[in-house]
Amino acid sequence: MPFYPINLQISRQPCIVVGGGNVAERKVAALLLAGGVVTVLSPEITQGLAVLAERKEIIHIARSYQQGDVKGFFIIICSTDNPSVNKLVAAEGKELGALVNVADAPELGNFSVPAQISRGDLLLTISTGGKSPAVAKKLREELGERYGPEYGTYLELVAKVREQIKKELPTSKEREVVWRRTIDQEVISLLKDGKIKEAEAKIYNAISCSGTQS
Repeated sequence: MPFYPINLQISRQPCIVVGGGNVAERKVAALLLAGGVVTVLSPEITQGLAVLAERKEIIHIARSYQQGDVKGFFIIICSTDNPSVNKLVAAEGKELGALVNVADAPELGNFSVPAQISRGDLLLTISTGGKSPAVAKKLREELGERYGPEYGTYLELVAKVREQIKKELPTSKEREVVWRRTIDQEVISLLKDGKIKEAEAKIYNAISCSGTQS
């Protein structure tokens, strides 16, 4: 079955991860990075999760799952090593209308988490519909090499000049010309070499040229 791809805004949304192992730790890290308010439900947790709990970056409930535990959560992630527990949590979560992900059995939930590359505000995701995690991993590695941190820096520069572009270039066609001129290998190469001022100057020059031509 094909998926419907979306990007979720989960800032300050309540999220729960049932399970406390290494998979749970990775899931928690991703949720925290996106601004989620995370609760971990598990009798035992990894050292990394224990540190987060000690810093009060997550809430840790140190016991096994009981019916009703996932009520009120926006996102529910099941990552225990007990398939029966994962199935119970998933069924309850879906009945409550929550977004549910089961780490080792995505078919039990209603969403999956694709392989991803993050470069600042640039987020690239890869999904094979669960058919081949190995292919997803390979593509992630290839894209990770192709799109480095310089793309995140580029987006930061774009954000700085975006309002100016809107004021000076009122039509979408004029703005498209600017983006085509700035999204080129020269700007990316400058950023890759750490020459941020030079790259920024090239972007501003493209704006000026387009404004003059209009």
